[in-house]
Amino acid sequence: MLSFLPAPLRGILAMLLLFANTLFWCWFLFLVALVKLCVPVKSMRKACNLLSNWIAEAWIACNSGWMWLVQKTDWNLNGREQLKYDGWYLVTSNHQSWVDILVLQHTLNRRMPFFKFFLKQELIWVPVIGLCWWALDFPFMKRYSKAYLERHPEKRGEDTRTTRRACEKFRDVPVAIFNFLEGTRFTPAKHDEQGSPFRYLLKPKAGGIAFVLDAMGNQLKSLVNITIHYPDGNPSFWDFLCGKVRQVVVRYHRLDIPTQFLGRDYNNDEAYRLEFQQWVNQLWEAKDQELERLHREFPPAQG
Repeated sequence: MLSFLPAPLRGILAMLLLFANTLFWCWFLFLVALVKLCVPVKSMRKACNLLSNWIAEAWIACNSGWMWLVQKTDWNLNGREQLKYDGWYLVTSNHQSWVDILVLQHTLNRRMPFFKFFLKQELIWVPVIGLCWWALDFPFMKRYSKAYLERHPEKRGEDTRTTRRACEKFRDVPVAIFNFLEGTRFTPAKHDEQGSPFRYLLKPKAGGIAFVLDAMGNQLKSLVNITIHYPDGNPSFWDFLCGKVRQVVVRYHRLDIPTQFLGRDYNNDEAYRLEFQQWVNQLWEAKDQELERLHREFPPAQG
């Protein structure tokens, strides 16, 4: 509707609407989290979790509103019809920009359960949004370097224990547990530094989702493997706010997780670890081929 405005003005308006939307909904979220802390009863916790997820989905819906207001983006989407709102899913995607998260939330809100990301522990200190993540039971992970673990061997396996504790909270309410397998955003520099065998992707890190499958047992049976393509190149967050993203192409693939990968010990079972890594690499080879097709089918705008 407001695409006639200059791009910087649209960006400022979108940013103000995003901040206002977050500040409005966060107080409802904090109130529900406080009730959950004060009344540690299972039935109350389940009700609070459902209400918290509804608040988060309302926040996303309002974000979609300002996107419609300031943008003229063409959304080319395929595969969402396979998904159900009342299911448990493990979800992954290629990662190219901070815009990816808004794209995923915008296109999947209320089509599948609300996403829960595994976050670095330091992110809990991000103003306002860090507390929102905490209130929504997002798992915060503390990663240890190899050198630190050599000095403190008692910390080995802590990431697995943290994952297990986090996933225990997800057993009563349908959830989509999200993990960017690449672990970081794709850049040519990171690609070259890794010596990645893929053209459009960084190497996948299988350990994170293996821990989730170990912790959740047979509850997670489906993987949603998402491929995002920006025909005009990977946009910055500011580009997106300004409405400069001409087209977004997203493909959604729901796959059955092989039963032999459920409830297994990734750290201590070498044969399983190798088999699981091979499966993840095959997924990434197929994704790289899909991205190559999408680059041909949806080329950059001329001029």
